[in-house]
Amino acid sequence: MNKTTRRGYALIPVILAFLAGTVILIFQFAVHGAAWSSNRANAHLFKSGSLSTAGTIFDTTGKTLAKTVNGKRVFNNSRAVRKATLHVVGDPLGMISTGAHAAYKSKLSGYSFIDGIYSIQKYGRGNDLTLAVSADACAAAWNALGGYNGAVGVFNYKTGALLCSVSAPSFDVNDPPSDPNKLDGVYLNRLFSGVYTPGSTMKIVTALCALENIPDIESRTFTCTGRMQVGGGEVVCMGTHGEIGFQKALNKSCNCAFAQIAQLLGPEKLMATAQSLGFNLPIKTDGIQLAISSFDVRRADALGLSWAGVGQYDTLVNPCHMMMIAGAIAAGGQGVQPYVIRSMQSPSGVTIYKAMTRNSQIVIPAANAQKLRQMLRTNVTEQYGDSRFPNLQMCGKTGTAELDGKTSHSWFVGFSMRDDLPLAVVVVAENAGSGAGVAMNTANAVMQSLLYNKIR
Repeated sequence: MNKTTRRGYALIPVILAFLAGTVILIFQFAVHGAAWSSNRANAHLFKSGSLSTAGTIFDTTGKTLAKTVNGKRVFNNSRAVRKATLHVVGDPLGMISTGAHAAYKSKLSGYSFIDGIYSIQKYGRGNDLTLAVSADACAAAWNALGGYNGAVGVFNYKTGALLCSVSAPSFDVNDPPSDPNKLDGVYLNRLFSGVYTPGSTMKIVTALCALENIPDIESRTFTCTGRMQVGGGEVVCMGTHGEIGFQKALNKSCNCAFAQIAQLLGPEKLMATAQSLGFNLPIKTDGIQLAISSFDVRRADALGLSWAGVGQYDTLVNPCHMMMIAGAIAAGGQGVQPYVIRSMQSPSGVTIYKAMTRNSQIVIPAANAQKLRQMLRTNVTEQYGDSRFPNLQMCGKTGTAELDGKTSHSWFVGFSMRDDLPLAVVVVAENAGSGAGVAMNTANAVMQSLLYNKIR
């Protein structure tokens, strides 16, 4: 073998290493290029740490929520809208991780894998985003919360469009707090990142499990004397219902009946149904990770299992996830993923992205979804009253999540049965008391806003 041949073979490892390095570099660039380009050190995009060259953010009706003027981000002229949409629009510093300024900063900057940030250099700004939210609906929800902390969400359970996303506490982005630590998690989007004891909204899950596993559940009756001894403790009901059937037990939100149902089902069946609905599993909405809803009764004693069936025990639920479950029931069993971005337009005005409907992992047998729809409808017609939801044909369930030593959280989750209003809603008002109070009133207020403004 001559020297030239030997030198040629010696170059092979070098060439292979070069090719491998090139492949790795291209892969890393494809995966991390958007994050690298959107780093706050990039002077093309940021000024004093604030995103300064981003495109305009619109609501679903075309109202401007944020735009760039002379290198500075300018927000909607309504203080109520600014506070109501803070956690979905975000702040220029990107402190709110679920806000568009942080979660979609690469899109707002106009970055693309092919052109990098060429659009910034050519047009002086990035892409425009049209969000699914309605500014008016968000403001209506914010006002109806009446100063309580919590979360409000509404989405179209057929398309996935997230029409309302509100989290409280909030602040006016034009007047940020000097010490946000005094505002009880003000940067946290409670709709996406919060978890709460669900209270009686969890009876929807227990009811579904019963429909799946107890063949004669719809004809069974249960006895409620106001309290029920279980093991070394007791389950207390808010009323004394006597002999009560399955549907009426949901209408009256009878703790004793649902504790007995949980005992009939046992931990394995309850766990299986919860898992099928997305509990204990990661769920994303438009690329944003939701806080995981947790349900685990594997080690629960008889009393703990009873309370879990009622909606207490150690169960924690993310509000957006609960809204998705309601949406799956309303849609006939197949859930869809909520989406935040409706469309994206390049600086030249070309639409480069439009939202698509995507199924979620939440699937309910159609026959059981139909039965739950009917039961949740009778909650309104027989218990709450249709007058609480004018013109909505509402189905729903309240929750009063009890907390040790504190006022209960107020919950409402439900949906409209109107064909022209395929919307599901969730409300959690922290320490606001009964679900029939602040939560239900807020749900009606935001749904009425969407109905009146014909936003779907």
